[in-house]
Amino acid sequence: MGDFINLILSPLTIGEAWVMLAWHKVWTTIGIGGGWAWALSIVGLTVVVRIVLIPLFVKQIHSSRRMQLIQPEMQKIQAKYKGKTDPESRQAMTQETMDLYKKTGTNPFSSCLPILLQSPFFFALFTVLNNLKGIAEGTHPAIGPITPAVAHEIESSNIFGAPFSSTFMGSTDTATKIVTVVLIILMSVSTFTTQRQLMRKNLPDSALDNPFMKQQTVLLYLMPIFFALSGINFPIGVLLYWLTTNVWSMGQQFYVIRRMPAPGSAAERALHERQERKGKTVTPFSIRGLERDAAAGAAADETVQDAPNTVNRQRQQPKSKKRAKRSGPATGAAGTDDAEGSAADGKPTDQ
Repeated sequence: MGDFINLILSPLTIGEAWVMLAWHKVWTTIGIGGGWAWALSIVGLTVVVRIVLIPLFVKQIHSSRRMQLIQPEMQKIQAKYKGKTDPESRQAMTQETMDLYKKTGTNPFSSCLPILLQSPFFFALFTVLNNLKGIAEGTHPAIGPITPAVAHEIESSNIFGAPFSSTFMGSTDTATKIVTVVLIILMSVSTFTTQRQLMRKNLPDSALDNPFMKQQTVLLYLMPIFFALSGINFPIGVLLYWLTTNVWSMGQQFYVIRRMPAPGSAAERALHERQERKGKTVTPFSIRGLERDAAAGAAADETVQDAPNTVNRQRQQPKSKKRAKRSGPATGAAGTDDAEGSAADGKPTDQ
């Protein structure tokens, strides 16, 4: 199974190896060498990956925002069918939930997509760094441009005395353990800050007090434990990649929230205050606006569908001859038409 996964990741692994070597050449050209050149090469690789994922990141934050904003409506649907376990009620609840997703343009799986797509990049880098020792010793084949000589150079490099391929659990070196712990703490702080920023600054007050947000709050405080348990088994180079991507996410999300805050949130109020001071108007991201657009689109569809019926109603009900007689003397073009109709029937017309 492991060989199959490595085969699938092989193109990505080789591509990342080339990107690392390209960045290393840039840093050494400007005079940065040793372990810091390789450390900055990992940072550069991370930046390239995150630039590629920018469109997915924006889609993720919009999707997460929509999911959080519709929680009050979700709770109403759940309360409506609370205690009802019959198939009809369950189906109706599912249908109303799907209708809510459609009305607000919400996809519950979109928020997970960037994380899933970023995972192969993460594991590809893990594969490169985890096999450096084997490549340097000749027990593992070269990975793209990382030949035994290059692998030996990376393996012998370090930051603060900690080699890039070393792990907390696999090393007895004090420097490695200290660097690993510091990186894990920084990872935890950056992730906590990013999630708290999203939950507290960019959600309306109505969306903060519900079971969903309470679960998110619990997860927020459990993340440091997750990083501690997983980070001690990752090479320092991977931890550096992870920290860099967390810092990038934090800054990117800060920019998006500042420019496109959710309606009713503290970030939206701050945006309005900034724009008022500058004498400008603002049109922030709004799910209500999306609902209006969806409603307008549905109304347009209904108008198109009803158009033939409208035409038919306009063309029907011509005046009959009897009704023309009862309507009294006719004048103008209409009177002429009625007179001609009567003459066609062989009946004299009033002069």
